[in-house]
Amino acid sequence: MKSTGLYHLQVNLTPEHAGFYRDFFDWLGWEVVYTHELAHGVRGPNGAYLWFESIANGASNDRDGKGVNHIAIGATSMDAVDQAAAWLHDRGIEPLFETPRHRPEFAANTGGSYYQLMFESPDGLLFEFVWTGAQTAV
Repeated sequence: MKSTGLYHLQVNLTPEHAGFYRDFFDWLGWEVVYTHELAHGVRGPNGAYLWFESIANGASNDRDGKGVNHIAIGATSMDAVDQAAAWLHDRGIEPLFETPRHRPEFAANTGGSYYQLMFESPDGLLFEFVWTGAQTAV
Protein backbone atom coordinates (compact mmCIF):
# COMPACT_ATOMS: atom_id res chain seq x y z
CA MET A 1 0.00 0.00 0.00
CA LYS A 2 1.26 3.49 -0.84
CA SER A 3 1.31 6.17 1.80
CA THR A 4 -1.15 8.96 1.20
CA GLY A 5 0.66 11.61 3.23
CA LEU A 6 0.09 13.36 6.50
CA TYR A 7 -3.55 14.34 6.97
CA HIS A 8 -3.56 16.16 10.32
CA LEU A 9 -1.96 16.63 13.70
CA GLN A 10 -3.87 17.54 16.84
CA VAL A 11 -2.08 19.84 19.25
CA ASN A 12 -3.52 20.10 22.76
CA LEU A 13 -2.99 23.44 24.44
CA THR A 14 -4.17 25.48 27.37
CA PRO A 15 -7.17 27.70 26.62
CA GLU A 16 -5.36 30.93 27.58
CA HIS A 17 -2.82 30.39 24.78
CA ALA A 18 -5.26 29.61 21.96
CA GLY A 19 -4.96 33.13 20.55
CA PHE A 20 -1.23 32.70 19.88
CA TYR A 21 -1.79 29.72 17.57
CA ARG A 22 -4.73 31.42 15.80
CA ASP A 23 -2.71 34.59 15.26
CA PHE A 24 0.48 32.82 14.14
CA PHE A 25 -1.15 30.56 11.58
CA ASP A 26 -3.34 33.43 10.36
CA TRP A 27 -0.15 35.48 9.90
CA LEU A 28 1.36 32.56 7.95
CA GLY A 29 -1.68 32.58 5.68
CA TRP A 30 -3.00 29.11 6.51
CA GLU A 31 -6.67 28.57 5.70
CA VAL A 32 -9.01 28.45 8.69
CA VAL A 33 -11.25 25.41 8.26
CA TYR A 34 -12.91 25.40 11.66
CA THR A 35 -13.01 27.68 14.65
CA HIS A 36 -14.79 27.30 17.95
CA GLU A 37 -14.21 28.31 21.55
CA LEU A 38 -12.28 25.06 22.22
CA ALA A 39 -10.87 24.21 18.79
CA HIS A 40 -9.23 25.87 15.82
CA GLY A 41 -8.40 24.00 12.63
CA VAL A 42 -6.12 25.26 9.86
CA ARG A 43 -4.95 23.82 6.55
CA GLY A 44 -1.51 24.50 5.16
CA PRO A 45 -0.60 25.02 1.51
CA ASN A 46 0.31 21.33 1.14
CA GLY A 47 -3.13 20.23 2.36
CA ALA A 48 -2.14 19.01 5.84
CA TYR A 49 -4.26 20.14 8.75
CA LEU A 50 -3.32 21.25 12.25
CA TRP A 51 -6.01 21.16 14.92
CA PHE A 52 -5.42 23.21 18.06
CA GLU A 53 -7.61 21.92 20.87
CA SER A 54 -7.95 23.86 24.14
CA ILE A 55 -8.18 20.69 26.21
CA ALA A 56 -4.69 20.13 27.63
CA ASN A 57 -4.46 18.67 31.11
CA GLY A 58 -1.66 19.51 33.54
CA ALA A 59 0.87 17.04 32.08
CA SER A 60 3.99 18.52 30.52
CA ASN A 61 5.68 17.51 27.30
CA ASP A 62 9.25 16.19 27.35
CA ARG A 63 10.39 16.79 23.77
CA ASP A 64 13.50 14.69 24.35
CA GLY A 65 11.43 11.72 25.49
CA LYS A 66 9.23 9.44 23.41
CA GLY A 67 6.77 11.24 21.21
CA VAL A 68 6.90 14.32 19.04
CA ASN A 69 9.98 16.51 19.41
CA HIS A 70 8.85 19.47 17.31
CA ILE A 71 6.55 20.59 14.51
CA ALA A 72 8.31 21.99 11.42
CA ILE A 73 6.56 24.45 9.11
CA GLY A 74 8.01 25.17 5.66
CA ALA A 75 8.80 28.76 4.75
CA THR A 76 8.75 30.27 1.27
CA SER A 77 12.07 32.12 1.65
CA MET A 78 14.89 33.01 4.02
CA ASP A 79 13.29 36.43 4.37
CA ALA A 80 10.07 34.77 5.56
CA VAL A 81 12.05 33.00 8.30
CA ASP A 82 13.52 36.34 9.41
CA GLN A 83 10.07 37.96 9.30
CA ALA A 84 8.70 35.18 11.52
CA ALA A 85 11.52 35.77 14.01
CA ALA A 86 10.57 39.46 14.14
CA TRP A 87 6.84 38.65 14.47
CA LEU A 88 7.56 36.31 17.38
CA HIS A 89 9.97 38.79 19.01
CA ASP A 90 7.22 41.43 18.96
CA ARG A 91 5.13 38.98 21.02
CA GLY A 92 7.86 38.21 23.53
CA ILE A 93 8.95 34.89 22.02
CA GLU A 94 12.67 34.64 21.37
CA PRO A 95 14.39 32.15 19.03
CA LEU A 96 16.14 29.10 20.44
CA PHE A 97 19.46 27.40 19.59
CA GLU A 98 21.08 30.50 18.04
CA THR A 99 18.52 30.66 15.25
CA PRO A 100 17.64 31.87 12.71
CA ARG A 101 20.69 30.46 10.99
CA HIS A 102 21.86 28.32 8.11
CA ARG A 103 22.24 24.61 8.82
CA PRO A 104 23.92 23.25 5.66
CA GLU A 105 24.49 19.92 7.43
CA PHE A 106 20.70 19.39 7.22
CA ALA A 107 20.46 20.41 3.53
CA ALA A 108 19.25 17.86 1.03
CA ASN A 109 22.26 18.42 -1.24
CA THR A 110 25.73 19.99 -1.40
CA GLY A 111 25.47 23.74 -1.80
CA GLY A 112 21.98 23.76 -0.37
CA SER A 113 20.78 25.44 2.76
CA TYR A 114 18.48 24.63 5.58
CA TYR A 115 17.68 28.02 7.12
CA GLN A 116 15.82 27.51 10.35
CA LEU A 117 14.14 29.32 13.19
CA MET A 118 13.38 27.33 16.34
CA PHE A 119 11.04 28.62 19.04
CA GLU A 120 8.95 27.46 21.93
CA SER A 121 5.23 28.25 21.93
CA PRO A 122 3.50 29.62 25.04
CA ASP A 123 2.54 26.02 25.88
CA GLY A 124 6.18 24.92 25.75
CA LEU A 125 5.87 23.14 22.39
CA LEU A 126 8.87 23.29 20.09
CA PHE A 127 8.28 24.67 16.57
CA GLU A 128 10.61 25.08 13.62
CA PHE A 129 10.10 27.45 10.70
CA VAL A 130 12.44 26.42 7.88
CA TRP A 131 13.38 27.33 4.33
CA THR A 132 15.35 24.97 2.13
CA GLY A 133 17.01 25.82 -1.16
CA ALA A 134 20.25 27.08 -2.68
CA GLN A 135 22.50 28.74 -0.16
CA THR A 136 23.10 32.37 -1.07
CA ALA A 137 24.78 33.69 2.08
CA VAL A 138 26.05 32.47 5.42
